[in-house]
Order: sequence, then structure tokens, then C-alpha cells
Amino acid sequence: MKTAIEKLPKAQIEMKIEISPEEFQESIEEAISELGKNLEIEGFRKGKVPKKIAEEKIGQEKILKEATERAIKKNYIRAILENKIEVISQPEIEVLKRPTLQKTDFGTEVSATPFIFRAKTAILPEIQLPDYRKIATSFQKKEILVDNKEIEETCLWLQKSRAKFSQIERVAQKGDFLELEYSSPQIENGKIQKDGFFLGQGYLIPGFEEKLEGMVAREEKSFSLRFPETHSQKNLAGKEINFKTKMLSVQKVELPQIDDQFAKSLGNFENLNSLKENITQGLKMEKEIKESQRIRQEILDKTAEKISWEIPEILITTEKNRMLEDLKLNVSQKLQISFEEYSKKINKSEKEILESFQQDAEKMVKSSLILKEIAKKENIEAKEDEIKEKVSQVLSSYPDYEKAQKEVGPHTKRGQGAEGTKINEVSPHYGVGVDPERLKLYIEEKIKNEKTLQFLESFSK
Repeated sequence: MKTAIEKLPKAQIEMKIEISPEEFQESIEEAISELGKNLEIEGFRKGKVPKKIAEEKIGQEKILKEATERAIKKNYIRAILENKIEVISQPEIEVLKRPTLQKTDFGTEVSATPFIFRAKTAILPEIQLPDYRKIATSFQKKEILVDNKEIEETCLWLQKSRAKFSQIERVAQKGDFLELEYSSPQIENGKIQKDGFFLGQGYLIPGFEEKLEGMVAREEKSFSLRFPETHSQKNLAGKEINFKTKMLSVQKVELPQIDDQFAKSLGNFENLNSLKENITQGLKMEKEIKESQRIRQEILDKTAEKISWEIPEILITTEKNRMLEDLKLNVSQKLQISFEEYSKKINKSEKEILESFQQDAEKMVKSSLILKEIAKKENIEAKEDEIKEKVSQVLSSYPDYEKAQKEVGPHTKRGQGAEGTKINEVSPHYGVGVDPERLKLYIEEKIKNEKTLQFLESFSK
């Protein structure tokens, strides 16, 4: 086999692969053997038809077609492996020249013409990294502080979470918890919506809650409100919208006193001070995580700015599709509505939503490629026991854990290809117990990315 490789724009290559007549003859023999397996000819057992008779029955056209497919597949993979090429898309194949077949006393043989085909495919782009260590040192972490206001706000949230509710027969006033039914002919064709909220906290659009003050349980009321010009739903922004409401219940809210007894009721706290200390530690940890994420992303963004990019479109398309699938899952699980309903609510088609991911997808792909290249240069690896432990943690939350655990063994082969190139190519909820190899690759890449991010962060001041 002879291979000539030409680099193309947008991280693509074109390989011209030439196979000798002798090598192509091997594919002819394999094709005859495969096609002859299911032949049924009177006087012979299935699969035991003599080769020469099988060739006559199959026909040269079918033999040539099968041999061509086999020769392309085998030699394309061989060319990739021999040249250590990381492909990320299915190849576009064009046959340039192939031998003719001729019958001989020994069976079907090929002419002296070589078999030549061209394969065009996208590959992982080569990127020239700037001095990422120097870039990382230029960033400074902010001092993490937790003020009393934040602690008090958390205490108030905990207080509300332990509130007692009681039905009352009086007019609604600020601080009450309301259960409401409402609809509008201009919103989802008048579909009746139900909601519950604390009155006076600005939960609904400006002016809506004020209309509810003074209502009593089972009372109905109609009114109109002008939606803000900046409202997220463009079809409603700036318009006068008619509403019909029905108060289902008005509930008085009794809040517990924030004291030592309250702290003890929440868990293993000696007094209110120990609860506040725990809140402080929790808030500090949250801020440290956010600050770490900020520093990491800024280092990656700054590094990406200094790279000349040629990103294959397939990487961005794949990332956009992954983001769309994640959104669909969240809509289904968290909002508990169909994606069609969600699309109507935000007044965007699926195609528009997909295209809106373009910028974020490009950013994600760039970050992923940078991390992959840095990990390679710094010899950052995920250890086998780390991978196995994380895989077990993920699988243990699924009912088929025992079965999946047996399938994901320490000797699973790791391949190369598009799956291994992305930070979030495969989410854990995709294919657990179905495709353990993809889960293992995902976990391995995630561990490597985390180690690489920690490495970069360690240079910041």
C-alpha cells in the first residue's frame, strides 16, 4: 500500500491510497468467501458450494463491489494507524482507479491495474500553544470574603424553608403565601396555569402581584397589564396582556424564631453561632469554587486568543447537538414539559435554539482542544484506578449497576476518535449500562481535564 497525504484548510486531509493488484486480489478472495456463505444451490450444502460455481452464481459485479468496500475499509484504517492520524469524521471516499476482473482456470483474478482511491476526512487540528504557563501567572485570584449580610440572608432562607402555613379567610396581604390559577388568551391559547408564591417578593411581572392584594380565597378577578419592553418572550414584550385569575387559597405564614433552638432543629448544631459558622464555611466554599472556575476559564480564553484556529465544523456541530440534547433533558426533567411546549414559551424554533449555541460551542471546543494539547505536553494522565473508581461512583446511582459494573472491566480497550476529543462529548446519563466503553472514555477525559485545569490554576497568584 502506498499513501500520499495532503493537508487541506479547516483541519482536513486528503489521502490518496494505492493498493497493488496482488493486495486487491486478497480482497477479491475475501469477497467470494463472504458472499458464498449463504449461497443455496441444489446438490450442495449451504456454505459448501465449490468456489468456481460460487463465483458463477454470485457474478463479477457483486464480487467487485464487495471487494472494493473491503479494500477501502481495510486500507483506510491501516493508513490512519500507520500515519497516527486522529480522525474525527466519516471519510468522503472516491474511487479513482480499480482493476478489472477476468475469469481464469484458477477462478476470478484481477488485471495488472492497481486499485486507487481518495479519502477526505476531518482531523484533530494542530494547534501551536502559546506560553500557557506565563499566561496563567498573569491572573490573580480575588480574596474570598463572606459578609454578615450574606449570612443573615441564608438564615432568612432557612427560616422560610421551615415556615408553617395555615389557611385563612381574609384578604391577601404582603407576606402571605398564595396559590393562584391564571390564564390569558394571548399566552398559550388561554391555557390555565397554577402557581404558588409569597406575595410581595416580585415573583411575577411588575404590577401583577399588586392586583392580587385584597383578594380572598375563591375570588376571581380580570385585569390587564403591559409587559416590560425587555421581557424575554418577544411576542409579549411591550404589549397589553389580559389576565383572568382565581385565588385558590390565601395562607398565613408563621416563621420560626431564629435562635439557638432553631439552629438545633436544623441538625448537629450546638447553638446559633455554630450554625452561622457552618453557613460561613459553606458560602466561602461556594465562592472559592466560582473563583476557581473564573480563573480557569479566563486562562483558557486568553490562551485561545493567542492561537490561530482552524476548527473542523464537525466538532462545533457535534458540540451544538450535545448542548441541545442536554437542554431537552433538562426541560423534560426539571420543567416537566415537552420540548415543543418549551420552544413555544420562548418563541424559538429548534433550529434557532441550536444556532444560538454557536458561540458557546466554539468556546467549548477551543477549551477542549487546548486542554488536550497541554495534557499531552505535560504528560498529564488519568490513572486506571482513578477511572475505575469514578466509573463505579457514576454507575452506583443506576439500577443496572451490577450488570454495568461487570461490563466495565479493567481491561477495556481505549480507542481513538471523536469521542475522546471533547470535554463533554458524552454525559454520564447517556448510555450508562448500555455503552460502558463510552462512559469510561468520558470519565478518563474528564479526569485528565480536571488535572490539567488544576495544573494551570496552580500558576495563578
